[in-house]
Amino acid sequence: MQQVQVCIVGGGAVGLTLALGLAQANISVQVIDSGDEPQLLAEQFANRVSAISLASQRLFQRLNAWSAISASRVAPYHFMDVRDKDSFGKIAFNSDDLDLPELGHIIENDAIRYGLYSQLKTLSNAHLAFNTRYQSVHQTDSDVLITLDNGTPIMAKLLVAADGANSAIREQFKLPLTFWDYDHQAIVATVKTQLPHQATARQVFLPTGPLAFLPLADEHHHSIVWSTSPEQAQRLMALSREDFNKALYAAIDGQCGLCEIADDRAVFPLRMRYAKQWLDNRVVLMGDAAHTIHPLAGLGMNLGLKDAALLIDLLSDQNAQEFASHRVLREYERTRKLDAQKHIAMMQGLKELFEGAHPLKKVIRGVGLSLVDNLGPIKNLFAKEAVGK
Repeated sequence: MQQVQVCIVGGGAVGLTLALGLAQANISVQVIDSGDEPQLLAEQFANRVSAISLASQRLFQRLNAWSAISASRVAPYHFMDVRDKDSFGKIAFNSDDLDLPELGHIIENDAIRYGLYSQLKTLSNAHLAFNTRYQSVHQTDSDVLITLDNGTPIMAKLLVAADGANSAIREQFKLPLTFWDYDHQAIVATVKTQLPHQATARQVFLPTGPLAFLPLADEHHHSIVWSTSPEQAQRLMALSREDFNKALYAAIDGQCGLCEIADDRAVFPLRMRYAKQWLDNRVVLMGDAAHTIHPLAGLGMNLGLKDAALLIDLLSDQNAQEFASHRVLREYERTRKLDAQKHIAMMQGLKELFEGAHPLKKVIRGVGLSLVDNLGPIKNLFAKEAVGK
């Protein structure tokens, strides 16, 4: 039987961040993931990217993982350009105006995972099991027993479910979930553009949903996230490559010049999920297993990393009388639930405001964006919230 202090189910960026922080604090960890171990990036850009905030970057730096992550393809962005297609409203942010080196970085999820994984492999108290499934989970008041498919038993003081939006751990322990369909689907793809991106993250709000052009490490490549109605997503996915390129050009008002899809498009439904209960004795939820939100502000990964950062701090507290006590786990649950609730409400409000072509909404959007863009102190508050400063 293998004994560790923390077992983490899920080897995504959030789970690996938690594992690295705990292992560096001399806490033994076991990571279990059914997928392949992280690999060096392929030559072609991956579809799944994240907008990493300055707060998340500071976390990676604290864990000595930032250099490993940034050794891959990383695209810092210095400008943000947000526009409403149906009104005169627009707002722009500049890192120089905020005395910041950049506003954030666009990074392929695979690059984040590989950077964290390469650091974890150097630590003797971090045990990594990829291409591995668990067979059963049982807990007592003081321990959790995880049995792997190959029969290997693992005893831990805490089990962290970082196993994604459709968390099997969450379902097994019947942790109640609130959810609703955003009535949006997100089309993601890598696009080669005629004009260089000039380190600018762009987003335009269309009547059916937002379209984001996110700069990648090559100045003529963007990662796009086009959130739209299921009907429109179906039409867009059915278009030929040439016609989809034309639709992109028109939707972004030609800001990036001619567009050419560099790889296949992918589409997935967007749903809000929020676990009403994140804790069951020695089992705790984290990241997408606890919350998912609309990607229109690029906050999903950063919210999960904030979960990991707090749990690292709480479990690493050398003054705690008991490891992973109920009081500590309740503090984690209470603090992170409040932050998740705030961001879920904010995303829902933004989605409803910018969706549709109602004349009153168009006026509110136009006036609101223009006012914020011209009021320095308020604009700076918005910007600092966005970059996690």
